[in-house]
Amino acid sequence: MSTGTPTPLLRGASLPLAEQLAQRYAQRIRERLLAPGARLPSVRDCARQHGVSPHTVVAAYDQLQAAGMVEARSQRGFFVRETRPAARAPAAPTPPVTRQAPMDATALIRGMFEADAARSPGLGTLPADWLDAPLLQSALRRLNTGDAQAVQVSYGDPSGDLRLRHALVQRLGDLGVHTRAEQLLTTHGATHALDLIIRTQLQPGDAVLIDDPGWAVMFARLTQAGIRLLPVPRARQGAPGPDLDVLARLAAEHAPRAYLTVSVLHNPTGHSINLATAHRLLRLADEHDFFIVEDDSYGFLAPEHLPRLAALDGLRRVIYVSGFSKVLTPAWRVGYLAASPERLHALTDTKLLDGLTSSPVMERAVALCLEQGRLRRHAQRLRERLAQARQRVSALASRHGFAWGAPPDGLFGWLDVGVDTERIAQPLLDAGWLTAPGALFSVTREPGSLMRINMATSQDPAFWRQLRACADDLRRPAMSC
Repeated sequence: MSTGTPTPLLRGASLPLAEQLAQRYAQRIRERLLAPGARLPSVRDCARQHGVSPHTVVAAYDQLQAAGMVEARSQRGFFVRETRPAARAPAAPTPPVTRQAPMDATALIRGMFEADAARSPGLGTLPADWLDAPLLQSALRRLNTGDAQAVQVSYGDPSGDLRLRHALVQRLGDLGVHTRAEQLLTTHGATHALDLIIRTQLQPGDAVLIDDPGWAVMFARLTQAGIRLLPVPRARQGAPGPDLDVLARLAAEHAPRAYLTVSVLHNPTGHSINLATAHRLLRLADEHDFFIVEDDSYGFLAPEHLPRLAALDGLRRVIYVSGFSKVLTPAWRVGYLAASPERLHALTDTKLLDGLTSSPVMERAVALCLEQGRLRRHAQRLRERLAQARQRVSALASRHGFAWGAPPDGLFGWLDVGVDTERIAQPLLDAGWLTAPGALFSVTREPGSLMRINMATSQDPAFWRQLRACADDLRRPAMSC
């Protein structure tokens, strides 16, 4: 038995093997470890992984289908049933769009909350022990002194704590984004900022360009709002950044309203765009009259010299979004956006209707962390630690025969494991490793051999041995039973 074999089923038990197997998958579906739309292992793969005959697997899948938990799709296999009805098919031909969220985004978020960082190479955040607890504690203590006490007994400014916005003007200036406090709006994290933009600047039926691969939660939010998604390939054929030839064609054919993108340390590939790409992208936005949402959530983990679209554009067509959860603490839900005065007025109105204001207490605490350069120094230490982690992870990947789909940078690496990563995710989960298959980041949930690797949580050699064993198992002929 290889190290990739899951906990064996109990032979000779009162419960038949098929029923044991069905219960195992049913539990995963109920716990959302298998999200709606996820593909179950093929009958042959499942039989090999669990050491049973294909007939046993077929019987187990039939039980799950009878219980309404999975569905069989002709020539494709068995899939977890979707919990939402598919959108009505359009009457006329449309661009390549999603009819429903390509995965249950809540399952992805729940996994982020429940994951054990030490066993989660697919985690999307830094582990807790990488964060600076003394920095947070110092900021909280200072909240109880001087004028900081006043923010604890008021709603606060709808635009956000003024002291934080002044600190953000300095932060953005360091990135080349020259703005004023009046052009900044604080939010409950970067995700809330993106949500405000979708609800304020877009309408159902609008076409929107979006990175593919990209962030599944954003795919789900846009689809829920009735937006048509135009996938722009990212990191294809080794070229960093979006495929601008495809983007130009889609823009000419479908007149998109916007483009949502991550220009620096893209999730999941780790790519950052260069100046030439940034300039051409902004020219295309002018030519086809769409605005750009630049999500810079991982910006603190990148060198400040990397080009930001907002810096080159002057916030004319670009809305800049960022936050502090990735480097400070996810517990303080503080994000912000920077935009032109015309856009900011409408966005502020939506924020007021959404929840009046954001937390002045947490915003003042973040301002205190930014002041005197303490957060900057913490971010520098994180960048240095990540650089060391990337060296170790790259060495482990190479030692076990894996290659990168793109040169790793920042927190993430886009690893090519040579087999379908949705198929390999199940035996890895059996062995206790939570991974992030590439299909999770695909607008169309296209299967492939790529997976996102978190550099901070993938340094255990045991994971790489397990990954190698599981990949080799999938390449072997089916076992005879």
